[in-house]
Amino acid sequence: MSTTLREKKAGFGTGPVFFTAISTILGAIMFLRFGYAVGSVGFAGTIGIILFANLVTIPTAMAIAEIATNQKVEGGGEYYIISRSFGINVGAAIGIALYLSQAISVAFYTIAFAEAFGPVFDYVNTQFDLNLSDKRIISLPAVILLSILMIKKGADLGMKALYVVVAILFLSLIMFFVGSTDYNSAMVNLRWTDHIDNPDTFFAVFAIVFPAFTGMTAGVGLSGDLRDPKKSIPLGTLAATIVGMVIYIFIAYKLAVSAAPGDLVEDPLIMMRIAALGPIIPIGLAAATISSALGSIMVAPRTLQALASDKVFPLPHINTYLAKGKKGSNDPINATIVTSLIAIVFVSLGDVNAVAEIISMFFMITYGSLCLISFLQHFAADPSYRPSFRSKWYVSLLGAVLCVYLMFKMNAQYTIISIILMTGIYFFVTQTSKSKEGLAKIFQGVIFQLSRQLQVFLQKAERGEEGWRPSVICISSDFFKRPAAFQFMKWISHRYGFGTYLHYINGYFSKDSYQKSQEQIRRLLKVTGSTRNKVFVDTLISPSFTSAVAQAIQLPSVSGKEVNMILFEFAKDNIANLTDIIDNFTMVKAAEFDICVLGSSDREFGFNNSIHIWLTPNDLKNSSLMILMGYIIMGHRDWKNAEIKIFAVVNEKEMSEQEEMLISMIKAGRLPISPKNIELIKHKLEVSTKEIINDKSQDADLTIVGFRAEAIKQRGAEVFKGYEGVGNILFVNASKEKEIQ
Repeated sequence: MSTTLREKKAGFGTGPVFFTAISTILGAIMFLRFGYAVGSVGFAGTIGIILFANLVTIPTAMAIAEIATNQKVEGGGEYYIISRSFGINVGAAIGIALYLSQAISVAFYTIAFAEAFGPVFDYVNTQFDLNLSDKRIISLPAVILLSILMIKKGADLGMKALYVVVAILFLSLIMFFVGSTDYNSAMVNLRWTDHIDNPDTFFAVFAIVFPAFTGMTAGVGLSGDLRDPKKSIPLGTLAATIVGMVIYIFIAYKLAVSAAPGDLVEDPLIMMRIAALGPIIPIGLAAATISSALGSIMVAPRTLQALASDKVFPLPHINTYLAKGKKGSNDPINATIVTSLIAIVFVSLGDVNAVAEIISMFFMITYGSLCLISFLQHFAADPSYRPSFRSKWYVSLLGAVLCVYLMFKMNAQYTIISIILMTGIYFFVTQTSKSKEGLAKIFQGVIFQLSRQLQVFLQKAERGEEGWRPSVICISSDFFKRPAAFQFMKWISHRYGFGTYLHYINGYFSKDSYQKSQEQIRRLLKVTGSTRNKVFVDTLISPSFTSAVAQAIQLPSVSGKEVNMILFEFAKDNIANLTDIIDNFTMVKAAEFDICVLGSSDREFGFNNSIHIWLTPNDLKNSSLMILMGYIIMGHRDWKNAEIKIFAVVNEKEMSEQEEMLISMIKAGRLPISPKNIELIKHKLEVSTKEIINDKSQDADLTIVGFRAEAIKQRGAEVFKGYEGVGNILFVNASKEKEIQ
């Protein structure tokens, strides 16, 4: 956030937050459409609407109170809270939509303000024989005057004017409550369910009335002008929400006992006929709408100023211009000018009913986001999240879910349009903004908690009969020379297995070696981050390869299950690494790990078109694992066009016996392959198996060969030599024969 938003000494207390919110809550809908609600769904139905609406507004108010008491809330109000929780890019997508809804709300309330002059128009037309009907002769001068007031005098004068209009608003409500009618006098008992015939549905009425409840966050936009936002925002917002709910319940009761349902629906200004002083109602309507417009024109520029201060717009000059504040007070003069122009344009159109529905969508998305932030913070259990006011996680979750539900109930088409628009803004801002913070910022804690719980569950779960899947750990110091081992890990971890790649750094642990490891891990993540892999990458500092292996085989898997396989790697044209592999073979076998050794060549994995698997009669223990590895690799999209070919080498003298045994294994299901996929090769004593493999698999992109522990003891590194005729080759040794279900 730019320092321009922190320079001024803010002076407002809790009062401006409360009055800005309550004046927006008690607005045009209260005067013009609440009678329609009572007449359509009855007093009981209207109470249901009020309570249902507050199931959204109260959790949102509590979420705001919670978040505001945990972090420093600077200029931008709701946008600041969302962007500092979800990240700049997600916050900008919501913030831009929020700003537009706030700016257009200025026009909406100004047009509603002009509606209060209906009786004046009727009087003038009657007295002077005129035919005035276009209320823009009121709304346009009003919005221009309002804009000039804010540009010239700023929030201080705006707050003074707000106190005046709030006083008029409450005076009109007092006159309404003390008034009486003949209907009221004749009524003996309240008729809870009286309503007109064939009324609109509950949710149709709810959609029309709901904007009356959406003003409780208006005061949050003054966050940059408050002495103590952590105190004023929770108190002012919660107080306005609760006071507004109570007033609406009393208004619904007064309407129900003062007029017949038909009159309530047909006369938008029915409150004028009920009030003790009728003309005060249009004046109160004017005060309510102009106060709402005043609140919006104070809040919207501050949201725009905060967006520009975060440099979310693509052109630097635009950000600089909009972020600039008035010297001394930091009032967003330039942002106010832009907001005023938008308001004037929409007032000129004269009808923003369609836009008003989209405005409601954006407000609902904002409320849902605030509730979601509160819920996720509870779930993430971040030690740095210590608000002095705490909501309940289930209250926040209820608010978030209801926001989405009500959006679709109110207008599914506009909901989809709003979501598509905000998604488009998010991708645009992501492409143009230097900040790359996205949804991961707040979800990191949630994912951490979920992962922790799952890992503990898996560790404690009873070990039953389950299908085998690889949980592989790879140790190599040659990632930046030969990435073949990491490629192999990527394929294993794509869907069926889990992989941990450890970049080995030789040396003792010290400040210098640690800094080197941090540089290496950043480099690794940068390189591997673009490959869309599912391999967990880390570094390991150790004075010897043996100690590194000993540490690695004791590490838990990222899956929460134990590691069951280790992958070593060496270059076929430089077998220096083989010594380390041979020296540590016995130690790894003691841990009962499956062991894979990848011999890398300059051909790498070729075109990823063919995998050759070699079976021998004396090596059937490794057969199932070799075949499983082939099928697991084939599950990655890099090998989607590949095919597996299996070669079985049998002694010439035992041809029929070995063939019968292999076919028997296939039929028994121990080898999940068709006999058609196996090519039997007679093994003559004068020809070595390595020669056969070099000849048959010279064009294979990956060759898989088994090896026995006894052979390592007898021949050492010679087991892995002599395969110069093939490309990359994987040597496999199974700790025990795998049962393939």
